[in-house]
Amino acid sequence: MRLTVVGSSGSVSGPESASSCYLVQADDGVSTTTVLLDLGSGAFGQLLRYVLPEELDAVLLSHLHADHVVDLAALDVYLRYGPGAPFEAMPVWGPEGTVTRLEQLCGEPGVGAEAYDVHGWTHQEPVRIGPIEIVPYTVWHPVPAFALRITGPAEDGSGTRTLVYTGDTDSCDGVTAAAQGADLLLSEAAFQESRDSIRGVHLTGRRAGELATEAGVKRLVLTHIPPWTARETVRAEACTTYEGPVDLACPGVTFAL
Repeated sequence: MRLTVVGSSGSVSGPESASSCYLVQADDGVSTTTVLLDLGSGAFGQLLRYVLPEELDAVLLSHLHADHVVDLAALDVYLRYGPGAPFEAMPVWGPEGTVTRLEQLCGEPGVGAEAYDVHGWTHQEPVRIGPIEIVPYTVWHPVPAFALRITGPAEDGSGTRTLVYTGDTDSCDGVTAAAQGADLLLSEAAFQESRDSIRGVHLTGRRAGELATEAGVKRLVLTHIPPWTARETVRAEACTTYEGPVDLACPGVTFAL
């Protein structure tokens, strides 16, 4: 299993990165399963660097804020009118309200039924896609949101590995439960200590480090950092509360699990 960062900017796209979008691929010895975690602003164009959209096996949505879903409108156009179209409906997993959100984004009633095959997350109810198991956990955000615990075959063939994507969340029991023992924790860190005091929206670097320590994860990768926030400042915060390796998610970087 491997994780490729397509876009890692938080809240809005930035001059160096599209908004949230991550490619997860897993090989079972026969074929490769490819799923997408979120598809935020500017991400569809960057996705074309790595995979043909019709090769995706599913799109997994952490929540329905624009910086995580808005480019589903572009994917809709491709699936219906791109080269080789129309393609079979793309499986999409997301929170309650995903069909309505797709119709809003695409500007057409019923578009969710035509281009997308939509399924709803249920807290801690596993979903299987090829060799990948995804378990969603409800987390703390202003809209319904989920952290995703993804388990699949190890890149070196030795058993399985677990990737956890926090989506957008503040510290809460749900994200801590999701992250337990993860080989890689892809954690948002949109807020900065001493600057952003509001709670129930995002993690800071320090709180992401606390989460990684409490959950006993092996590696922390920080993402969803807005263009107006110094990435190294957020990383330095995380290093005060977590002693393991801390990386910054950058477009084009691949992490092998």
